Amino acid sequence: MSKDNSFFQKVYEVVKLIPFGKVTSYGAIANYLGSRGSARMVGWAMNASHASSVPIPAHRVVNRNGMLTGKHHFGSPEIMKQLLENEGVVVNDDKIEDFNNHFWDPLKELS
Repeated sequence: MSKDNSFFQKVYEVVKLIPFGKVTSYGAIANYLGSRGSARMVGWAMNASHASSVPIPAHRVVNRNGMLTGKHHFGSPEIMKQLLENEGVVVNDDKIEDFNNHFWDPLKELS
């Protein structure tokens, strides 16, 4: 397994732990994994997660401002929003309302 694949697997394991109705950011995952500054690699992992044989709740990963920057990787730009709204997360103009209340920090929650 390549270094990227093992990093992606670590990202997926964290993402699978994000609770229903909560979201986290690419940077928060990178920070938890000890790779601060690797938010972009977390994004690449999320883009590749759709090919995983195990469901990865990638819709729960957004940018540091609560924007749905990965929405175009779900087949339709509305799917990510719909998945979040199904979990009670309000999204307006591609941004999560009350982001701080929905934010789940793996560094705090899993340490």
